[in-house]
Amino acid sequence: MTGNDTRLKAIAALTGLRGGVGPEYISDLLGEVTPDRILVPLEADAAEIGQSVLQQLSGPVNSLINGFILAFEVVADAYDETDPEMPTEEILQALALRLAQEPD
Repeated sequence: MTGNDTRLKAIAALTGLRGGVGPEYISDLLGEVTPDRILVPLEADAAEIGQSVLQQLSGPVNSLINGFILAFEVVADAYDETDPEMPTEEILQALALRLAQEPD
């Protein structure tokens, strides 16, 4: 699966969430972008296994994140063009403050 395919899956997942589809659909959709198998060296130690897993997952995860960011930027730009009472940056700042005050 290409990086663009993965970004499209991220956008489809966001669209599905906003459209009210079930969580199973979203899980299945995002599961399509992760490898079915992860190969590790036969005689690898824990550090080598961790590095191998990280290398094989980093591409798909990076593409998913890029897809989410791309979708957010497009929606935020469209929202800000409506001359809203509270611009996107202020909404994000308010969200960050609220999260910072909540216990983990």
